[in-house]
Amino acid sequence: FSFRKLWAFTGPGFLMSIAYLDPGNIESDLQSGAIAGFKLLWVLLLATIIGLLLQRLAARLGVVTGLHLAEVCNRQYQKFPRIILWLMVELAIIGSDMQEVIGSAIAINLLSMGKIPLWGGVLITIADTFVFLFLDKYGLRKLEAFFGLLITIMALTFGYEYITVKPNQEKLLQGLFIPYCQDCGTPQLEQAVGIVGAVIMPHNMYLHSALVKSRQVNRADKREVREANKYFFIESCIALFVSFIINIFVVTVFAEAFFNKTNADVHNVCANSSSPHSSLFPNNNETLEVDIYKGGVVLGCYFGPAALYIWAIGILAAGQSSTMTGTYSGQFVMEGFLNLRWSRFARVLLTRSIAVTPTLFVAIFQDVGHLTGMNDFLNVLMSLQLPFALIPVLTFTSLPSIMRDFANGLFWKVAGGLLILLICAINMYFVVAYVMSLNHLGLYIGAGVLSVIYLSFVAYLV
Repeated sequence: FSFRKLWAFTGPGFLMSIAYLDPGNIESDLQSGAIAGFKLLWVLLLATIIGLLLQRLAARLGVVTGLHLAEVCNRQYQKFPRIILWLMVELAIIGSDMQEVIGSAIAINLLSMGKIPLWGGVLITIADTFVFLFLDKYGLRKLEAFFGLLITIMALTFGYEYITVKPNQEKLLQGLFIPYCQDCGTPQLEQAVGIVGAVIMPHNMYLHSALVKSRQVNRADKREVREANKYFFIESCIALFVSFIINIFVVTVFAEAFFNKTNADVHNVCANSSSPHSSLFPNNNETLEVDIYKGGVVLGCYFGPAALYIWAIGILAAGQSSTMTGTYSGQFVMEGFLNLRWSRFARVLLTRSIAVTPTLFVAIFQDVGHLTGMNDFLNVLMSLQLPFALIPVLTFTSLPSIMRDFANGLFWKVAGGLLILLICAINMYFVVAYVMSLNHLGLYIGAGVLSVIYLSFVAYLV
């Protein structure tokens, strides 16, 4: 083992790990803490481990074949299913981009003390395009260093909230290592499903399989390929451990401070602290519901303005970093599936325009509640796209014709198949729960028809 070699391979895993820290994930974390306390930490741990094992398969595919997942899909699938697959992955990337836009807009609104309206924050996120293109000119290693800086900012800001709130360490360890959820009902179960859906991102498999190609590996030398697989796996373990700790900070802060709190509790504290946001919380005995925006507000009410601004800086760092991973994913997916080589400027402009337009309309004509409510819909959308990354990556890494001596053994095939079945079942539950909550017959029928088409295509891939 060589630390120098590990450093040479360090980078792709940290870029990949950003998807575990995007605004959608942060919102899922704080909601699970506020609704279930410390009880769902073991679900977060399990989801992160599952994510690590799937990322390992994606990285191995890129290292062994010299091709990323989209390129292998292009070679292995017929034209029609290949285009459907590309559209599904693009949908996931656009959904992720919208979450980044929402998170950044809310962070900018909080940092400006409401002086910059939400629609103004949405427009400012267009500047991300130019920031990315500016950094990209200086090479991948510089970009990887910038991602490292953003992850450090998130660790410091959410770590500050953790130290300020001082969560109960005994409850933290119990929630982490005892897979049990006492007195849990439907809301807690939906949060558990939401954690899995938010952590495991479909386009991340395509991204990771492409990022590992940035390191030179002699694929004719099995020892060198095996060594690259080892170091990329170690790096992924470190990167996802860091992202897991940051997620733990967010869950436990809200579990300690706001679990079982009512709207009236928060309303009174905000009113006493002269917060301009106390009207956000009606003076009733209903259980507190939080999102990224309200989360920052309640932290400010309970722990002072510094907690609110530091929270907003963390959300802004999460939003800024996730836009770049989405951009890279989109580029690799388009090049791989369609052999289209657009300039990065055109590529970023297209996805950012598609993401900004609906978000901007909601920001202009609705309040912040509707804007953060879009995150729930987008988590459902990305959950639906998961099979379109998981099934191909397990299939191709199991084929000796593609992976040669590095093909999955029987254990990985069976375990991977059961894992994907479990994740798909969890996400279908998430979708059904979401559609049922809409209470509209037309939507039920539409969802039923789309489900048949969707499951038919999943069956084809299997």
